[in-house]
Formats: sequence, C-alpha cells, structure tokens
Amino acid sequence: MKYVRLSNNSGLKVSALCLGTWHIPRLSEKDEFGVHGIDVDEFRRILRFAYDSGINFIDTANRYHGAIAPVPLTHVGYAEKLLGRLIRELGIDRESLVVSTKVAGEMAPWPNGRGLSRKHVMWQIRESLSRLGLSYIDIYYAHSHDPETPKREVMSTFNDLVRSGYVRYIGMSNIPAHDLVEYEMIAEDLGFEPITVLQYRYNWLERDVERDIIQIAKRFGMGLTAYSPLAQGVLAGRYIDPRERRWAIPDLSRATYYSDVKRYFTEENLRRVLAFIEVARSKGVTPAQLAIAWLLKRSEMDGVPIIPIVGVSRRDQLEELLGGLEVRLGNEDLKHLSEIYSNPEI
Repeated sequence: MKYVRLSNNSGLKVSALCLGTWHIPRLSEKDEFGVHGIDVDEFRRILRFAYDSGINFIDTANRYHGAIAPVPLTHVGYAEKLLGRLIRELGIDRESLVVSTKVAGEMAPWPNGRGLSRKHVMWQIRESLSRLGLSYIDIYYAHSHDPETPKREVMSTFNDLVRSGYVRYIGMSNIPAHDLVEYEMIAEDLGFEPITVLQYRYNWLERDVERDIIQIAKRFGMGLTAYSPLAQGVLAGRYIDPRERRWAIPDLSRATYYSDVKRYFTEENLRRVLAFIEVARSKGVTPAQLAIAWLLKRSEMDGVPIIPIVGVSRRDQLEELLGGLEVRLGNEDLKHLSEIYSNPEI
C-alpha cells in the first residue's frame, strides 16, 4: 500500500485509497420500512481485507445508512454504528486507523436538528462518537454549506472541537468555492485551526472541481478526497449491456435505489463510457482501475493530494480497485482521455 500525506498543510498519512460507507453490501430482504438490509458478514470481510491490504482510511457520515439514499430519519446513523461495531469485533487497533465522519445533514425533525450551528454540531459530535464507539474523530467534515449560520460560528465551533480533543483535523465537503475561501480566511485571521481536507465529487465524467476547488486546495495546502470516483459504478461499466451497447440496471445495484445515478444515462455518456472501456482494454486494465489511475495522475499533475473514496458491494471489487493503484498513466494518456471525453466515438 502506498501512503500519502492527506494535505500539504498537515503531516497526517493516509492510504492512497479510502474505503467509503455510503454504499455497502446489502441484502435483498427489506425491513418494515421497505429498506434493504445490510449484508454484515460481507462488509466484515471487506473491512478485514481492506485493513490487511493496508487501507487505514475509512470515511462515513452521521446520516449514512449504507443501502438507501436519501436516508429517512428512521435509518440515519446506521453506517457509523456498524463501522464502530466491526472495528471492535475485528480487533483493529483504533490508533492505526484514520476515521472521518460528517455533520450538517438532518438528524432530527426539530429546528436545530440539522445545520452547522454550534448547538447542532456539539450535539452531533457526541452522537457520532457514541455510534462509532470512539473517543475522537480523525477528520470531521462540514457535510454541506449552512447559509443560516455565521461562518465565524462554524469555524469557532470546529476549532473548539480540535482544541478539546474530540477532532484532529477539519474538513469541508460540497461547500461553494467562494464560501470555502471565506471559511479559510476566517480561520487564518482569527488563528483557528485550518481546513485540512476537502471532499467533493470528482471523476472522469464530472470535473466541476477543476474550475475552482482544485485551485483553492492548492492555494491553501488542502487535500482532496474524491467521492464517486467511478461515477457510482458507471465508469466501471456496471450499467452497460456490452452486447446491446446500451444502458442496463442490474439487480441490487445503486441505481435501483438511488435515482441520481440515472442522470448519467445519456446517449453522449454512453459513447464516452464505451470509449473509456476500450482505452482500459487496450492498456490491459479494467475500466474501474483506469478511473482510479486517472484521478491519481490528476493529483500528480495538479500538485494536490487526491484520495479516491471507494464503496464496494463485494471483496473482489475492492481487490480490483486496489489494482488501480499500480496502473501508471502518462501525460499522453491524460490527453487522449480528455480528447475522448470531448469527442466520444463508438
């Protein structure tokens, strides 16, 4: 396993791949609310294999369940509870792990049941620690922007969490670029703990972060954890019927419960992904491995640490993705893939 500094403004070392818990193995059986159950045994095997393979970085969030999105209030917090339970069952040394979780999403129906107010954040850090069974969180992300809470209050609260020992590093996710800069400038001006790492959607099909977020990360020495590195499995070819060369949705796949996946299913993206698969085949790697390698090459070129966050349904999928860390792409490969993106051909 290769380990990298999480950011240029910290000394924290993390595995080059992060295991996510937004999507974890699920069962066909449903509970009384109509939500699929979690295949705990398979997730245990995945976690054991991840740890034995050198992955020390695990990402979750207070709202995650693992098998449904959006998550109803009846099911929030389950991913944290399960992760904490399995870490203990497997006897994994807590100090060998870097665990991240998030706050901001709705956790209760009352007025202060969501957001980044001091009241909500101080409540949820205790709840997350309890669910995870941990005494501190390595990385605590603001999961989304809360325009109703003053930025100074947000940064002051997160700073207090670090100074009190509940949190080691501050992260921000899905925050508009101009707000992100303002948060960091407040931290610098008032001597608060800096934002160490960002978490945004980033993959070969979706590159919005290249407009501004990457440059902000570089300017302030932040790292970037990239969620949806496979575009919810689209770049792995999991939603394409190779014979018919058309979109298809397998049983129990994310697209069966997360409608957002279907926004990828356009004719233009179909041509792009088919071409992407051909490039992977020509290099003797899988499309999923190529998607991981592309992000790592972007990290190298941009001078910003980028760590892909991967969620898997089976152990063999994680084994495949780990192979992506060994794929080496050159500048010409990136140029070719950019040309394919701009002018896809079947």
